[in-house]
Parts: sequence; C-alpha cells; structure tokens
Amino acid sequence: MVWNMVRSPVTHASADTIITIEQGTGTQRIIAQLADEGIVRHPMALKIYLRLTGRGGALRAGDYKFASPISPLQAIEKIERGEVVLERVTIPEGFNRFEIAETLAAKTGKANADEFLRLTEDQTPIEQIAPRARDLEGYLFPDTYNYTTKTTPEELVLAMVNRFQEVFTPEWTTRASELGLTVHQVVTLASIIEKEARVPEERPLVASVFMNRLNRGMPLASDPTFIYAAELAHDYDGNPNQPRHRVRLSPYNTYLVPGLPPGPISSPGRASLEAALYPAPSDYLYFVVSGTAGHHKFSRTAAEHDVAVAEYRRQQRELR
Repeated sequence: MVWNMVRSPVTHASADTIITIEQGTGTQRIIAQLADEGIVRHPMALKIYLRLTGRGGALRAGDYKFASPISPLQAIEKIERGEVVLERVTIPEGFNRFEIAETLAAKTGKANADEFLRLTEDQTPIEQIAPRARDLEGYLFPDTYNYTTKTTPEELVLAMVNRFQEVFTPEWTTRASELGLTVHQVVTLASIIEKEARVPEERPLVASVFMNRLNRGMPLASDPTFIYAAELAHDYDGNPNQPRHRVRLSPYNTYLVPGLPPGPISSPGRASLEAALYPAPSDYLYFVVSGTAGHHKFSRTAAEHDVAVAEYRRQQRELR
C-alpha cells in the first residue's frame, strides 16, 4: 500500500508555482510543504517510506517546480538531486551599463534600473586589473546568466565581472603589454569595435583602422563615442546626425579629442576583445558603411574615403 502511494502519479495545480525549500528545512517540513501544494496526498505514507528506506536525509534547499502529474517519490528524488529552478537573463554584446541596468531590472525584477546602475558605479571589483577604470563599463561581460529567487542584485553584477575575468586570460594581458596597451585601453578599444563592426568577420579590419589612426596620432572619429558622450549628458535623442552631438566637448568625443576615450563605451564580446588584441594587418585609415548588409568600405586615403562616403550617401538617397 505505502509503495503504491509514493509511486502513483499525482495531478496537482502547482505546476507553475515555485516552491522554495529554505536551508535547514527538515524532511517532515518539506513533506508538509509538498502536501500543502497538493503534490503529496498521503504525507504519512511518504514519511514511512523514507524512514524505511533511509532516504530523505539529503534533501537540498532551493527553488523547485514540479510537473503535473508527478509521483511523491519523483518529487523527493528531484529535491535529492537538487534540480532547482534557474531563471535566465541575457545581456547582448554592445550594451552599455545603462542598457544593462534597464535589462536586469526588467528581466529579473531584483531591483530597479537606478539601483542596478548604482552597483555598476563601484569599480572595486576590477581595480586590480584596471586601476584607472571609473566604473564597471566594459567589464559587465555580455552573456546569459542564471539566477534564482535568492540571487541578489550585487551577485548578478559580480557574476558579469567574474565572467569578464574568466574570458580575459593572462595570455591576453601579456598580449596587451606587447601592444603597449593596458587592459583598460584594450577593453576601451574593443568596446568601440563592438559598436562599429556590424559584420563579425570585419572586426579585425575595423580594429586595424583604429590602431593605424592611433599610431599616426589621428583622431579615431568614431560616431558611437560621441553618442555615448551624449548619453552621459542625458542628451541623446536617438539621432546620430544631430549636429550638437558631434561637437560636444567631452573626453569621450573622439572627433574632438585624439587618442582613446577615458574608458569603454559598451560591453565588448569575446570577438571584439580578440580583434583589439589581434588586429588585421592593413594600412587602412577609414571605413564607411557600404550597402545594406552591414559591410564597410575600407580606404587607405582621404580621397578614397570621400568617394566611398559619396557612394554611401547615394545609396541612402535611393533607399529613401
């Protein structure tokens, strides 16, 4: 009789309910929780079975969901294995910390966007590898992250920083030194590449343009940098052609200020970081969008670039 009771599937109405088993909860209380949710209809039979078989002493705390129908024994085995419910949030490549804060707030509900943003202002988690970083911009690695009801906002942000440190290997740190760059400068350059390169295979070429311009003392002249400056000023209206954005006096505006900006403008993915460290060999100094598939036309001289820009504008007119 007991055998049948614990092995017979039970149909219940709690399949979409997260049932939290707190740390230190005993077997008797866990059975009572399952009974309250309708998953166990004969709690005494389950208690007897677990006592006779010596099971139930290794039930793990966490958040659980139980399909319907499910037998009481299957539910207990799920808790024994620790098959907790994991929610997921994905941070796309190229998001800046403002967009990341909004995404975390909307997807996880752990805190509002302002609270998440405040957490990204604390640079101490990366001060050993990037002592000049002003905040965590660029170091919140774009990836998919698991979390539970117990995960705190602080833990989510720290998980992203830890993921960055896993990806950015000691070999990459050595390579940065070989290029005469700090880790922070590599991440800054990669963040610009991430925003500029629309086709993955072009990342190393885009990186080569920026490295060539840096080596020649030329301004990087990257639109995403003055857009970021506008966002910092809470003045970006979504129009990159707005004249005031291009002439904004900001250390992030690479049209006006030579060299790299003081920090990253987005979270670069692995491919953009690698492109910054291993740019393609080229003598290109310019690029502009060509066609509608996200490819670029790369040029060696200003004259070549002017022709490419004229072609781009002609294409834009035709599209309109």
